[in-house]
Amino acid sequence: MLRLVNKIRSSIVSKLTILVGLVLLLSISVWAYFNIDYQQKKATEGIIEAADWLSHTIKLGTHYAMMHNLRDDITLIIKKIANEKKLETIRIYNKNGKIKFSNLDSEVDRKTNIKAEACHICHHSEPPLTELSLPERTRFFRSPENGRRLGIISPIYSEPGCSSNGCHAHPKGKKVLGALDLVISLEETDKELAFFKRWLMFFAVSIFLITSAVIILFILRFVKRPIGKMIDGTNLIANGEFVKKIDVDQVDEMGRLSVAIDKMGKKISEKQAELNKQRNEYQNLFERVPCIITVQDRDYKLLKYNREFSEKFKPKVGDYCYEAYKGRQEKCVICPVERTFDDGLSHFSEERGFNKDGTPTHWIVSTSPIKNESGEIVAAMEMSLDVTQTKLLEEELKKSEKKYHAIFDNIPNPVFVLDMNTLEILDCNASVKVVYGYKKEDLLQKSFLCFFKPEEKDRYATLIKTSSVINQARHLSKAGDTLFVNIRVSPSEYPGKKVLLVTTSDITQRLETEQQLIQASKMATLGEMATGVAHELNQPLSVIKTASRFFMKKINRKEKIEDEILFTMSEEIDSYVDRATNIINHMREFGRKSDLTPQKVQINETLKKAFEILGQQLKVRGIEVVWDLEQDLPLIMAEPQRLEQVFINLLINARDAIDEKWQSPQPPKGVKRITLKTRSNSNRITVEINDTGTGIPKAILDRIYEPFFTTKKVGQGTGLGLSISYGIIQECNGRMKVASNKDEGASFILTFPIADEN
Repeated sequence: MLRLVNKIRSSIVSKLTILVGLVLLLSISVWAYFNIDYQQKKATEGIIEAADWLSHTIKLGTHYAMMHNLRDDITLIIKKIANEKKLETIRIYNKNGKIKFSNLDSEVDRKTNIKAEACHICHHSEPPLTELSLPERTRFFRSPENGRRLGIISPIYSEPGCSSNGCHAHPKGKKVLGALDLVISLEETDKELAFFKRWLMFFAVSIFLITSAVIILFILRFVKRPIGKMIDGTNLIANGEFVKKIDVDQVDEMGRLSVAIDKMGKKISEKQAELNKQRNEYQNLFERVPCIITVQDRDYKLLKYNREFSEKFKPKVGDYCYEAYKGRQEKCVICPVERTFDDGLSHFSEERGFNKDGTPTHWIVSTSPIKNESGEIVAAMEMSLDVTQTKLLEEELKKSEKKYHAIFDNIPNPVFVLDMNTLEILDCNASVKVVYGYKKEDLLQKSFLCFFKPEEKDRYATLIKTSSVINQARHLSKAGDTLFVNIRVSPSEYPGKKVLLVTTSDITQRLETEQQLIQASKMATLGEMATGVAHELNQPLSVIKTASRFFMKKINRKEKIEDEILFTMSEEIDSYVDRATNIINHMREFGRKSDLTPQKVQINETLKKAFEILGQQLKVRGIEVVWDLEQDLPLIMAEPQRLEQVFINLLINARDAIDEKWQSPQPPKGVKRITLKTRSNSNRITVEINDTGTGIPKAILDRIYEPFFTTKKVGQGTGLGLSISYGIIQECNGRMKVASNKDEGASFILTFPIADEN
């Protein structure tokens, strides 16, 4: 029984069926009760009205006989009427309660108690009532033999004829003369009502059973079965099976609910898959993270740990953390896990311990609380990152920094650390004092541009930020002396900012030596060109001498010189004097020392000036010069005199190579040739000097730029020309290449960057 009750309590279908059944039963019972009551009342009211109507009819039927005192007629009428079905007794009482007429002869003249049942209706009070309503005149009682009876008493009122009639006169003030009592059997009516009740109960029970069956079938078909399927579906979802669809073929709320559950299962499946993926990812992260992770309780016992920790220390669940990987018998003095349990916050510490092999190790420890649903701290997660290598690297870094500072301070060249934007000197080494005369503290927080002349600061500020190499820059020492330095710039890192690491090399002494060598080379070149220069000067002098003799001859003869002839000869003398002066000035300018200041140069003009010095020599030797110059070449940055010296050296080498190859007295025409060619592209200028001389053997191509290396005979060359020329081209940020063919001569190719427009 208890099991059945529990089953009903746990089944919504059972509870719904019982509840609906009870409501239906109660509704039908109430309906049947009120229907039976209504029908019974209606039947009773009908019988009462019929009985009252019959009483009235009897009084009307006996009225004539009563008025004429025809007693036998009254009795006959009463007996005739009493033969009607359901009529049991018809009595007429006088005012004293005596039965005067009855359908039963045995009752006639029988005296009744005036307070009896029929008379009690009016005589229960003094004086007796004369007027009563129909319900008050009606009584129900039960016969021991034949069941229920209905009695209705109707008063017989006195009429005017009754008091004047001679048969049986009544006092004039008497209102009620007697009463007609009519008794009707209700046996048939009760049987009909009983049948109606039974039929109605049967109908109600049938309706209840049929309705209950329909409701139960409906609930079983459209509620219980889909609910069962949905319960099975939700159980599958609860068990993680999201694929099976709930088969509820209904378009009502149950169908929509099953569709909603299917959608919910699909969504849960997607979320579960995502959660599983995240769980796996987090588990993989937990296991594979390259640090050791433990989860500890309040007693510092290990609840969980990752693979890194397991492989490194071989612990067991329940071991104390300080025993497992710190080799201690009690917790650490400074324990971040303890502090996390105390305040619920994350804490950090740096700790030192030993590995299983006894080697020392260092960790950076971080902790965080793990809370339950109530917000209570139930565990703490400790993550320890092994920083042993970092510690070793820090020690090595300290040693390296000491070594770096030692090297930095002892580098023979000055080294500066500059702010990348402002060029402010952040640091410098001890060599700065040796080269510039400044102490380190005098330069810190000052601009590196303080070493340049005021008019050059802007240009060099841009160069330092954009170039990696700056050659032959002019610096000023503390004493005001001019220093020539090569500057090397490289970006670097400095604590907290990006900087420029600048190294300067003092090349003042080297440049002075080079200048001496270059000057010596110039003097050698001038000496070598002396014959050609003498011949170049001899022609103007011959013209001047011829003109002066002509003037002397005319003067001795005292002949007049025509003005036109005199003007023409004077003009020739003046032009040749200018030519000789230009040759002397050019040689003097070429022979003096240059000031090493680069400027914008038109390379075609420099090439022509170099040719002016050697042109006559080449002409005398029968060497043809072919010019192939591009007009309107862009300018380059160079020192004009030094660049002219390069071209002169290359022309002299070409001349000597041609002379060495073509020593026959009458070489073929056009074979002794030097070609001068210039070209430009988007960013560079190219100069080619080609000759038809002996060429350069491949075996010595790599040595031709070495100082004092020469293939000429002793006394015919110093071996400095190409070496000096190569250095000068490098100072112009240019390049020098040589191409040689033993049968076709040599070709020197010089390239220069086009000067910036600014």
